Amino acid sequence: MDIRVSGQQIDVGSSLTAHVDSSLDAMVQKYGVRATGANVTLKPGPHDAGFVCDILLQLTQGLVLKASDRSMNAAQFAFDGAAQKIDKQIRRYKRRLEDHHRLNGVKDVAFDAEYRVLRAAGEDAEQADESADNPLIVAETRVDIPEASVSDAVMMLDLRHTGALMFRNSSTGAYNMVYRREDGHIGWVEPPAA
Repeated sequence: MDIRVSGQQIDVGSSLTAHVDSSLDAMVQKYGVRATGANVTLKPGPHDAGFVCDILLQLTQGLVLKASDRSMNAAQFAFDGAAQKIDKQIRRYKRRLEDHHRLNGVKDVAFDAEYRVLRAAGEDAEQADESADNPLIVAETRVDIPEASVSDAVMMLDLRHTGALMFRNSSTGAYNMVYRREDGHIGWVEPPAA
């Protein structure tokens, strides 16, 4: 497993890097999950108070686990807290992760899609610069759209800690979306059948 430890505005020492490597390797071996890589980012907390650690663990099934934690004492404590959250996620979803891999075989289908946010039509650059109410937002990134059942998409939504997830429904082949509503429930958007 490829583990990348980086620091934003802090220097990550060799002992902390060794602790991160050994902890994540032990966790992956403990549960027997197949992980391809992990990104661990350590940075100062808000107003330079303490440390924040973000962990992103990629599994071979195309799933991504995310966790974050904060510590006022040391960067290692922030990592340990985030690692405990990843451990809890793996423990909670271990059976579903195994079933997902066994039932779907090694078929990890994901589609690349371009994601763009553009300025509203009819606005030119001068109007956008003058208007403080409508800031100019232009962003482009590539995202993977996984093929999954609705229940697997909800699991991915929980594991990624995101507000919404677009996926290709494995039973219908149509693009669907699940999202977390303000009341805490999960919403499901499905286009009408053609």
